[in-house]
Amino acid sequence: MSLINSIKNNAREKLRTIVLPESEDERVLKAAQQVLEDKTANIILIGNEETIKADAQKCGASIDGAKIVDPKNFDDIDRYVNELVELRKSKGLTKEEATQIMTTEPRFFGCMMVRLKDADGLVAGSNSPTADVLRAAIQVIKTAPGINTVSSTFVMETKDGEFGDNGLILFADCAVLPDPTSEQLADIAASTAATAKNVVGLDPRVAMLSFSTMGSAKHPLVSKVQEAVEILKSRNVDFKFDGEMQADAAIIPSIGAKKAPESKVAGNANILVFPDLQSGNIGYKLVQRFAKADAHGPIVQGLAKPVNDLSRGCSVEDIANLVAITATQVED
Repeated sequence: MSLINSIKNNAREKLRTIVLPESEDERVLKAAQQVLEDKTANIILIGNEETIKADAQKCGASIDGAKIVDPKNFDDIDRYVNELVELRKSKGLTKEEATQIMTTEPRFFGCMMVRLKDADGLVAGSNSPTADVLRAAIQVIKTAPGINTVSSTFVMETKDGEFGDNGLILFADCAVLPDPTSEQLADIAASTAATAKNVVGLDPRVAMLSFSTMGSAKHPLVSKVQEAVEILKSRNVDFKFDGEMQADAAIIPSIGAKKAPESKVAGNANILVFPDLQSGNIGYKLVQRFAKADAHGPIVQGLAKPVNDLSRGCSVEDIANLVAITATQVED
């Protein structure tokens, strides 16, 4: 069974409620139909009901099973506005400004639905930049307890099954943080371990990557990764991790045994935490193209509740798949 089919089966069992705030995009409406037919989530569409239904009819999407919520005609809008004022009071946000945001910014409204438990997660970005999606998520939903960093991961699914767990291996961070600090690298490791457990069903084994293995080189860039490892040790996390180590030492058993013989992760890692965004982004794209691997993501992580960002060039299938992934991120 492919990873995405396994994730969809998991999503069907959980049957969470996912918000799609960009209902003006016909791909979103068609994806809503696909999700409802697949029964991987309940769907909430945000916007004017007459407009959404007319647009759906025009593009041939059947959305009869979706709930439509119009922020401009929403009975509980005062609760949403008051919550946003409270969240942003340190920034001097007024009730009038909060009302404007809640009634005209569907990503903020959708995130507030998730925050106030009227929905379980949100998927957006087909019609807006990543920055807009993450801004709403960070300001409204905030980060998870003990985590101060929003990051991302790709689940790489390789064809030959040689590396990771039967060819599944997570790469982080490949889309959000350009130059993470040691503290942020530790957060990325913890968040990716949670994603591996909740979304992919893996027992996490995290390798903190560098161009050095266990002190074989000295450089400030190496020190940053070493410090991240020490931070993880101080947190007493509940997953296996080690570092710093080179990529071959992380995934090839014979090299891991030679370069890091005492490590319980070396040679057998299923999560690779890259030291910066350049290496992570380059690394996943090379594996995707050279190995013809499927790259599932980016999956946003580190938030208190799941929000995921789409590429503006996404397909209907991409949206439906990310809804299923988001549903599996919801903790019981």
